[in-house]
Amino acid sequence: MARNPFTRENSSDDALDAYSRAVVTVADTLRPSVLSVAVRSGRGEGAGSAVAFTDDGFLVTSAHVVEGVGGGAVFTYDGQEQVFEVVGRDRLSDLAVLRTGTRLVPPAELGDANRLRVGQLVVAVGNPLGLAGSVTAGIVSALGRSIPARTPAGMRVIDDVIQTDAALNPGNSGGALADSTARVIGINTAVAGIGLGLAVPMNSTTRRIVSELMSNGRVRRAWLGVGGATMALPPALARRLEQETGLRVIEVVPGSPAARAGIHVGDVIIAADHTKVDAAQDLQKMMLNLRAGSRLDVTLIRNGALVDVVAALSELTGV
Repeated sequence: MARNPFTRENSSDDALDAYSRAVVTVADTLRPSVLSVAVRSGRGEGAGSAVAFTDDGFLVTSAHVVEGVGGGAVFTYDGQEQVFEVVGRDRLSDLAVLRTGTRLVPPAELGDANRLRVGQLVVAVGNPLGLAGSVTAGIVSALGRSIPARTPAGMRVIDDVIQTDAALNPGNSGGALADSTARVIGINTAVAGIGLGLAVPMNSTTRRIVSELMSNGRVRRAWLGVGGATMALPPALARRLEQETGLRVIEVVPGSPAARAGIHVGDVIIAADHTKVDAAQDLQKMMLNLRAGSRLDVTLIRNGALVDVVAALSELTGV
């Protein structure tokens, strides 16, 4: 039987068509829900993006987009304008909630970043370089990254960040990172380098942060003072503990409860409050549930040995 010389080419075209259809569907669905943000402060004019997520005018964006301002203006990709006020911001998660007077655009559907896999298609929608309604596509390059964030209380670390190769430029911050079903699974937060973009995940922890910002204008949380990244445990130890990963400490804030408790850079936290810690998000959830003054039992691995320490938590302020 003669080989069809067009089989390989047709297969490639079909794959490209499927990819294109997915990106076009996300773009058509999300562009109306992603707005451009314009602010003016003592530092000058600034711009970013925001995502509508309720029917009554609430938007989510990056905290650094609205740093130092109480309001500004938002624009739809087709040119409508409305003023907004800043309801609350949380620098530690780099999330902020804005509110317009009325519903301006249809809300986007929020997804769950905990279901993401490395290599998965993602689409970014935002306002890069003032170009409203811009769309780029790429993949999830990595999960569980950490990035530094400057706050009035000093440098902090934003944990559990999504890394993507979808092109992001100044102005994309606060915009949507979506999966192939147009669900928002991240809020773009920074451009770390050429071909490297980062986004704060949208999951149960960040949904709670957004909810607290809507209700109270701030997030109250206990503070341990570590930044870390997920790390695979040695096979023998993983079998013994029935736990595959832990949180490798990459930063300990000087003078923090973690520093006073004797936690060191390079330690791997595997449990806190008698609960397994598999990733940064596990510790984040605990800090939202605990209060200042609580004592936190922490089990960690140091030089191959299990070590137990007790940290007296304080309240995280200045974020």
